[in-house]
Amino acid sequence: MTQSKHHHFMLLALHQAQMAQQLGEVPIGAVLVHNGRIVARAGNRRELWQDPTAHAEQIVLRQAAQRLGSWRLEDTTLYVTLEPCVMCMGAIILARVPQLVYGAADPRAGAVGSIYDFSGDERFNHKVEVVSGVLAQECGEMLSNFFSQLRRRKKAARITSTASGNIDNPD
Repeated sequence: MTQSKHHHFMLLALHQAQMAQQLGEVPIGAVLVHNGRIVARAGNRRELWQDPTAHAEQIVLRQAAQRLGSWRLEDTTLYVTLEPCVMCMGAIILARVPQLVYGAADPRAGAVGSIYDFSGDERFNHKVEVVSGVLAQECGEMLSNFFSQLRRRKKAARITSTASGNIDNPD
Protein backbone atom coordinates (compact mmCIF):
# COMPACT_ATOMS: atom_id res chain seq x y z
CA MET A 1 0.00 0.00 0.00
CA THR A 2 1.24 3.50 -0.74
CA GLN A 3 2.42 5.96 1.89
CA SER A 4 -0.56 8.25 1.13
CA LYS A 5 -2.97 5.35 1.83
CA HIS A 6 -1.17 4.70 5.11
CA HIS A 7 -1.54 8.38 6.02
CA HIS A 8 -5.23 8.32 5.12
CA PHE A 9 -6.04 5.34 7.32
CA MET A 10 -3.79 6.57 10.15
CA LEU A 11 -5.71 9.85 10.16
CA LEU A 12 -8.87 7.79 10.64
CA ALA A 13 -7.19 5.94 13.52
CA LEU A 14 -6.23 9.32 15.03
CA HIS A 15 -9.89 10.33 14.82
CA GLN A 16 -10.80 7.20 16.79
CA ALA A 17 -8.15 8.18 19.35
CA GLN A 18 -9.69 11.65 19.66
CA MET A 19 -13.11 10.11 20.22
CA ALA A 20 -11.65 7.84 22.93
CA GLN A 21 -10.06 10.86 24.61
CA GLN A 22 -13.43 12.64 24.69
CA LEU A 23 -14.70 9.66 26.70
CA GLY A 24 -11.84 10.02 29.19
CA GLU A 25 -9.82 7.19 27.69
CA VAL A 26 -6.14 7.13 26.80
CA PRO A 27 -6.25 8.36 23.18
CA ILE A 28 -5.35 5.32 21.14
CA GLY A 29 -7.24 4.47 17.99
CA ALA A 30 -7.26 1.60 15.52
CA VAL A 31 -8.70 0.90 12.08
CA LEU A 32 -8.70 -2.47 10.31
CA VAL A 33 -8.79 -2.49 6.52
CA HIS A 34 -9.70 -5.56 4.44
CA ASN A 35 -8.95 -5.40 0.72
CA GLY A 36 -8.91 -1.59 0.85
CA ARG A 37 -12.21 -1.30 2.77
CA ILE A 38 -12.57 -0.38 6.45
CA VAL A 39 -14.24 -3.24 8.33
CA ALA A 40 -13.66 -2.08 11.90
CA ARG A 41 -12.61 1.00 13.85
CA ALA A 42 -12.41 1.80 17.54
CA GLY A 43 -10.63 3.65 20.29
CA ASN A 44 -9.67 2.49 23.75
CA ARG A 45 -12.56 1.66 26.11
CA ARG A 46 -10.75 0.31 29.19
CA GLU A 47 -12.08 2.95 31.57
CA LEU A 48 -15.58 3.08 30.14
CA TRP A 49 -16.01 -0.70 30.13
CA GLN A 50 -13.72 -1.38 33.12
CA ASP A 51 -12.12 -4.07 30.98
CA PRO A 52 -8.33 -4.46 30.90
CA THR A 53 -8.53 -6.04 27.43
CA ALA A 54 -10.53 -3.18 25.87
CA HIS A 55 -7.58 -1.81 23.92
CA ALA A 56 -8.42 -0.30 20.54
CA GLU A 57 -6.66 -3.16 18.75
CA GLN A 58 -8.58 -5.86 20.63
CA ILE A 59 -11.93 -4.23 19.94
CA VAL A 60 -11.14 -3.85 16.24
CA LEU A 61 -9.99 -7.46 15.91
CA ARG A 62 -13.23 -8.70 17.51
CA GLN A 63 -15.39 -6.45 15.32
CA ALA A 64 -13.58 -7.48 12.15
CA ALA A 65 -13.75 -11.21 12.92
CA GLN A 66 -17.48 -10.89 13.49
CA ARG A 67 -18.07 -8.85 10.33
CA LEU A 68 -15.87 -11.03 8.13
CA GLY A 69 -17.16 -14.28 9.64
CA SER A 70 -13.70 -15.58 10.46
CA TRP A 71 -11.09 -15.18 13.16
CA ARG A 72 -8.45 -15.44 10.45
CA LEU A 73 -8.07 -11.84 9.37
CA GLU A 74 -6.11 -12.53 6.21
CA ASP A 75 -5.75 -9.79 3.58
CA THR A 76 -6.04 -7.10 6.24
CA THR A 77 -3.97 -4.21 7.47
CA LEU A 78 -4.28 -2.93 11.02
CA TYR A 79 -3.60 0.76 11.64
CA VAL A 80 -3.01 1.82 15.23
CA THR A 81 -1.79 5.11 16.65
CA LEU A 82 0.57 3.52 19.21
CA GLU A 83 2.90 0.54 18.96
CA PRO A 84 0.91 -2.47 20.25
CA CYS A 85 1.59 -4.00 23.65
CA VAL A 86 2.34 -7.68 24.28
CA MET A 87 -1.35 -8.59 24.66
CA CYS A 88 -2.38 -6.83 21.46
CA MET A 89 0.57 -8.06 19.44
CA GLY A 90 -0.24 -11.61 20.53
CA ALA A 91 -3.80 -11.17 19.34
CA ILE A 92 -2.63 -9.67 16.04
CA ILE A 93 -0.40 -12.69 15.43
CA LEU A 94 -3.10 -15.18 16.44
CA ALA A 95 -5.63 -13.43 14.17
CA ARG A 96 -3.19 -13.84 11.26
CA VAL A 97 -3.16 -10.11 10.46
CA PRO A 98 -0.52 -9.84 7.73
CA GLN A 99 0.31 -6.14 8.06
CA LEU A 100 0.51 -3.71 10.96
CA VAL A 101 0.99 0.03 10.53
CA TYR A 102 1.53 2.08 13.66
CA GLY A 103 2.29 5.68 14.52
CA ALA A 104 4.19 6.35 17.73
CA ALA A 105 6.61 3.94 19.37
CA ASP A 106 5.85 2.86 22.95
CA PRO A 107 9.12 2.71 24.91
CA ARG A 108 7.31 1.46 28.03
CA ALA A 109 5.20 -1.37 26.66
CA GLY A 110 5.82 -1.79 22.93
CA ALA A 111 6.00 -5.32 21.55
CA VAL A 112 7.04 -4.45 18.00
CA GLY A 113 10.61 -3.44 18.74
CA SER A 114 10.61 -1.07 21.70
CA ILE A 115 10.75 -3.69 24.47
CA TYR A 116 10.03 -6.91 22.60
CA ASP A 117 9.69 -7.67 18.91
CA PHE A 118 6.97 -10.23 18.40
CA SER A 119 6.52 -9.30 14.75
CA GLY A 120 9.71 -10.98 13.64
CA ASP A 121 10.05 -13.71 16.23
CA GLU A 122 10.82 -16.92 14.33
CA ARG A 123 9.15 -19.05 17.01
CA PHE A 124 5.67 -17.88 15.97
CA ASN A 125 3.96 -19.57 13.05
CA HIS A 126 2.77 -16.22 11.64
CA LYS A 127 4.86 -13.20 10.71
CA VAL A 128 3.52 -9.67 10.64
CA GLU A 129 4.89 -7.12 8.21
CA VAL A 130 5.33 -3.83 10.08
CA VAL A 131 5.36 -0.24 8.89
CA SER A 132 6.25 2.04 11.78
CA GLY A 133 6.30 5.77 12.31
CA VAL A 134 3.33 6.76 10.13
CA LEU A 135 2.23 10.16 11.45
CA ALA A 136 4.37 9.38 14.50
CA GLN A 137 4.63 13.01 15.57
CA GLU A 138 0.86 13.56 15.53
CA CYS A 139 0.19 10.26 17.32
CA GLY A 140 2.87 10.91 19.93
CA GLU A 141 1.79 14.50 20.55
CA MET A 142 -1.80 13.43 21.16
CA LEU A 143 -0.63 11.00 23.85
CA SER A 144 1.89 13.43 25.36
CA ASN A 145 -0.73 16.18 25.57
CA PHE A 146 -3.23 13.81 27.16
CA PHE A 147 -0.82 12.70 29.89
CA SER A 148 0.42 16.25 30.46
CA GLN A 149 -3.17 17.44 30.99
CA LEU A 150 -3.84 14.47 33.26
CA ARG A 151 -0.82 15.32 35.43
CA ARG A 152 -1.93 18.98 35.64
CA ARG A 153 -5.45 17.96 36.70
CA LYS A 154 -4.09 15.60 39.37
CA LYS A 155 -1.73 18.28 40.67
CA ALA A 156 -4.56 20.85 40.77
CA ALA A 157 -6.75 18.35 42.64
CA ARG A 158 -3.99 17.77 45.21
CA ILE A 159 -3.50 21.51 45.70
CA THR A 160 -7.25 22.04 46.09
CA SER A 161 -7.46 19.16 48.53
CA THR A 162 -4.52 20.49 50.56
CA ALA A 163 -5.88 24.04 50.59
CA SER A 164 -9.27 22.92 51.86
CA GLY A 165 -7.72 20.77 54.58
CA ASN A 166 -8.86 17.47 53.11
CA ILE A 167 -5.61 15.65 53.54
CA ASP A 168 -4.75 12.96 56.01
CA ASN A 169 -2.51 14.36 58.71
CA PRO A 170 -0.34 11.73 60.38
CA ASP A 171 0.08 13.89 63.54
